[in-house]
Amino acid sequence: MVPIMSLNWLEARHPIIQAPMAGISTPELAGAVCNAGAVGSLGLGAMNAEAAEETIGNLRSRTEQPFILNVFCHSNEPSDLEVEREWLAKLDAEFVRFGAAAPESLTTPYTPYQDDLDMQALMLREKPAALTFHFGLPDRNHIAALRKAEISLGATATNVTEAQIIEKAGLDFIVAQGWEAGGHRGMFNPAAKDEQLPANRLLDACLSVTKLPVIAAGGLMTGTGIARAIGRGARACQLGTAFTGCPESAASQAQRLWLADKNRQTVMTRAISGRPARGFANRLTDIGEEAGDRAIPAYPRTYSAGKALHSIASAQDCHDYGAFWAGTGHAKSRPMPAADLVTNLVREWKEAASE
Repeated sequence: MVPIMSLNWLEARHPIIQAPMAGISTPELAGAVCNAGAVGSLGLGAMNAEAAEETIGNLRSRTEQPFILNVFCHSNEPSDLEVEREWLAKLDAEFVRFGAAAPESLTTPYTPYQDDLDMQALMLREKPAALTFHFGLPDRNHIAALRKAEISLGATATNVTEAQIIEKAGLDFIVAQGWEAGGHRGMFNPAAKDEQLPANRLLDACLSVTKLPVIAAGGLMTGTGIARAIGRGARACQLGTAFTGCPESAASQAQRLWLADKNRQTVMTRAISGRPARGFANRLTDIGEEAGDRAIPAYPRTYSAGKALHSIASAQDCHDYGAFWAGTGHAKSRPMPAADLVTNLVREWKEAASE
């Protein structure tokens, strides 16, 4: 068994991690969280090495504190051209609404980390305090190289089996992603049955089968929720939707308005990207629900059509097709500067923990 590295990047910090949130997290957001005493993160899953290096450099210019980088390790599912053609045909009427035509074919918008040697080399050069993997793990040789570079390693688990795989692979911590969490499910195999465990049950289950530190994620919006999770044994808590409304995030004005609407509902859908992800229900998620999962192309190729449709529609002030990821607790969102949010979360956590 490979010795577990100390989570020294977390030892002197508040047990609050701002989730990576690819497309929403920014150097401004992560830097503000770090400087407020918590742990900021950058989601690099949709970037190439050149863009990632620039983004990391921007963050380093804003803080000297430890931070987390996150990458996607999804498997490249085989493309079913017939499914793709039928999906584009379903979307054609939506494009026509805005005076456009659906793309002739889908494209693959980004490369998974385990296949991107430039990104792997970048992580070894940058040596972040911690690197986390979503959708799976890279190969054992690269994990060994990262450990040799003294980078703390973690990965998302949505069930006990994934938690055990993470421990066996020699990583240092687990991010237990409950069903309530916004954004993409970190499932290693999206075709497998999802147990849909809520955050508290998943945390308990992971703690019962592994000796690794477990970070709780999913539906956490307040310091009271943080206190409960830590009381159950979580080493820290990861919050995403709570930070989406901060002015430092990259959320669009439309997404901020939807986030502030306490009556809006979230759904778990494949229709936007091809993988299960929780976000606000919209026209595109309705189309996906009507069509059924088998009619939706593989991840991340489905994303190329959704992004194109959202771009065309939003240019005409229609936001019914956007990937507005949000968790089930979004009604408790507080749109304030990230540093103020960290301060409030810490106060609430300490008050709740002392009761």
